[in-house]
Amino acid sequence: MNRIAKFEKVSKQQFAEAMLNTFGNIFTANIDDVSLPVRATSGSAGYDFVSPISFELAAGESIKVPTGIRVNIREGWWLAIVPRSSLGFKYRMQLDNTVGVVDSDYYHSDNEGHIFAKLTNDGKEGKEVELKEGTGFMQ
Repeated sequence: MNRIAKFEKVSKQQFAEAMLNTFGNIFTANIDDVSLPVRATSGSAGYDFVSPISFELAAGESIKVPTGIRVNIREGWWLAIVPRSSLGFKYRMQLDNTVGVVDSDYYHSDNEGHIFAKLTNDGKEGKEVELKEGTGFMQ
């Protein structure tokens, strides 16, 4: 397989700043505990991103999640990010920008190319989404 990208963790400082700026002191997470995205099986279409924190989202609520991940992509390519289909199907959990697009030059941005996800539970049935730390939530 011809690889066009490589996932990496952002620096400890970048992750700590992102967590503090996003959540204040509500959540604590350590970049050493963040897992790089992986394919669940050899036939998986995408790489699963796991949540660095546990959280609950009631219907209509949103959360911005610093993933602790960046990606070094070959020039001319880009990364698409979508919610895990099971969460979308069961809870209507979605990314606020529908499909996340990470350009190849984002890796060199001021925030080290740190990938964030803004998620919304758009469920009409009133179901709460509960996601445990280390659980896949997008790919």
